[in-house]
Amino acid sequence: MRVSEFVSYDRFSGKNKWVNRMAGNLPPKGRWFGKIVRWGLCFLILAILFWLFRYTTRPDPLKVVVRPVTRGRVERTVANTRAGTVKACRRAKLSPSIGGQIARLPVAEGDRVKAGDLLLELWNEDLAAQVQLARREVTATRARAQSACSRAAVAAKNAARLKTLLKSSVGTEERTENAVAEADALAAECTAARGEIAVREAQLAVVAANLARTRLLAPFDGVIGEINGERFEYVTPSPLGVPTPPVIDIIASGCFYVIAPIDEVDVADIQVGMSARITMDAYGSRIFQGHVRRVADYVLDLEKQARTVDVEAAFAHTEEFPLLLAGYSADIEVILDVRPDVLRVPTEAVMAGNTVVVFKPASETVERRTIETGLSNWDFTEVRQGLEADEQVVINVDVPDLEDGAPAVVIEASP
Repeated sequence: MRVSEFVSYDRFSGKNKWVNRMAGNLPPKGRWFGKIVRWGLCFLILAILFWLFRYTTRPDPLKVVVRPVTRGRVERTVANTRAGTVKACRRAKLSPSIGGQIARLPVAEGDRVKAGDLLLELWNEDLAAQVQLARREVTATRARAQSACSRAAVAAKNAARLKTLLKSSVGTEERTENAVAEADALAAECTAARGEIAVREAQLAVVAANLARTRLLAPFDGVIGEINGERFEYVTPSPLGVPTPPVIDIIASGCFYVIAPIDEVDVADIQVGMSARITMDAYGSRIFQGHVRRVADYVLDLEKQARTVDVEAAFAHTEEFPLLLAGYSADIEVILDVRPDVLRVPTEAVMAGNTVVVFKPASETVERRTIETGLSNWDFTEVRQGLEADEQVVINVDVPDLEDGAPAVVIEASP
């Protein structure tokens, strides 16, 4: 095939078109079109190179955890600064008021007792004998008093009869005076005998009181928590300034409360009767309802510790846990104020200056916003202005480079 077959001719000039192109003899319109094409190709190549550069050098998107802005209940609460303790409403650590040898110990640890039941008795046979002696002395004194009073009554009647005879000029004045004197003396003896009865009864009461000091009785219904002593051991009361373990520890069952320290800064807003939530390690995440029953009247100032005030919270329904034991660790959360239906976000999403980071799904970027907040607690913060319902806020705010416009991808979201 000849080369001339690939050569075309211009009908007007009679010259070869290829030769015309090589000679630059194109018309003006054609020359401009060629320049535009060349420049367009250059710009396209530059755009592709720029896109490739941005794509290969762009930062990795931030991995964020988001939660939606919802409506619900928000509370302002105050919690204890250190672990509190479950205490029984009534608990007594008992010891005899005098020293002695344990003669009777009719109870054991874990026994349930009624008020007035005997818990412990020291050896007291000498005091029991003294009580018996005092009782008999009271009986004898009463008999002597009765005899003296009977004689006094007879003497009084005899003196009255002689006075009547003297008025009738039958009796003598001397005899009448003697009878009256004897009646008065016997009446005085009667009075003295009756006074002796009171003395003997008082002596009996003293000896009986000494005998009672050798016995420990249950002050209320409860359970025996601990016993420090055995039969025939010698126990003594605690000397001044030297604490010794009590012999018997009795705990009232069925009534408990929690006492916990709250920082002095927060306690000013707490009032008796406020609702409270109680949690205990022994019951896991279970929450019990209660109310504030007492706020201490003074600030506890312990060395190297924050100043706190003890707050007591009573359980609303103690029947929920029949096996509750005094001494459990517990925490209380006092509810100071409530907003029942407001916009809220997780408190962990709110940063300093009331700033939150909002994830924008359309652009897959994040945006910082300043919001107006209201009530707040450990879980939720009320949003008064700055956010709308169903917007998504970032809760892992410690992610580096969390700035406006930063690309982000959601790795965890709640419905």
